[in-house]
Amino acid sequence: MIPDHLITILMLGGARRVSMAELLMQSGKHMGKAVRILSYELQAKVPIAAVADVIVGRKWSDPLVVDDLLEVCRREHVDIILPFVDGAIEIAARCSEKLPEVFVPASASDVAETMFDKIAAAKAFKEAEIPIPTTYSALTATMPAIAKPRHGSASRGIKVFYNMEDLMQLEGITEYLVQEYIEKSEEYTVDCYVDASGKILCTVPRLREEVMGGEVTRTRTCHLPEVEAMSRRVLEAFRLRGAVTLQFLHDLSKDRYLLMEVNPRLGGGVVCSIYAGAPITDFILKESQGMPLSPCDDWMPDTLMARYQKEVIFYGK
Repeated sequence: MIPDHLITILMLGGARRVSMAELLMQSGKHMGKAVRILSYELQAKVPIAAVADVIVGRKWSDPLVVDDLLEVCRREHVDIILPFVDGAIEIAARCSEKLPEVFVPASASDVAETMFDKIAAAKAFKEAEIPIPTTYSALTATMPAIAKPRHGSASRGIKVFYNMEDLMQLEGITEYLVQEYIEKSEEYTVDCYVDASGKILCTVPRLREEVMGGEVTRTRTCHLPEVEAMSRRVLEAFRLRGAVTLQFLHDLSKDRYLLMEVNPRLGGGVVCSIYAGAPITDFILKESQGMPLSPCDDWMPDTLMARYQKEVIFYGK
């Protein structure tokens, strides 16, 4: 028999999200609930094992992964599924369709599919009249230009070109999004949460001060009314739900903000926004329990998060 005060959360790809798991458990404690964390991974010895039970499963591309996850959810009495990597978004949405009693604070699978195809996403942003960098076909590109793999994440495979000859030699060029390269710029992330009815509960911009391997290691919250208003436009235009991470570029030469990406999931740096006062973990738990939610706009700007490495040790095989 499952205790009424227990909430079981299944992370998908939460291997390094130890801080996030701890914040979810803290939120549960404040609600008088015990939070049990599970994480679905490809191997057992990952950092999240320090605070969670790891379930070794299948790759996101495996045709049987949804069936496997459905079995895990039933066996472990999962209440919430939280995807933490791009490949898990559509999988989580498909699980939600099969198990509607499990709460998945994420957008529909077709929305995720569009957002993780950079060419399709750029087209959708343009049609919605959201400002983005000038997008080219390979033959019409103006130098310098930046080429991003159509399906990619964490800045992998991105290339900058300063002459057309080099761009034309890019292998598989039709599988790249080619846009203007803005040399003098700042990058901002906006951590958002939208409830199932479409109510926007928070939009918290953060300056990405330092990034390592696509993961932010130093970030600071900041009030940017223009970016917050743009974020609301994006969330409403694409009917995004649950946890959403938006990426903006500030073109310093022209003082304009441009949408770069929409990630319909929790971002790695969301911990900073939570400590700034945006109760995103509370939103997740309370919405899963059918409790009322109130928007948060009194989070603290100038909250700085600086990350450091911490080891988790495993013994034996």
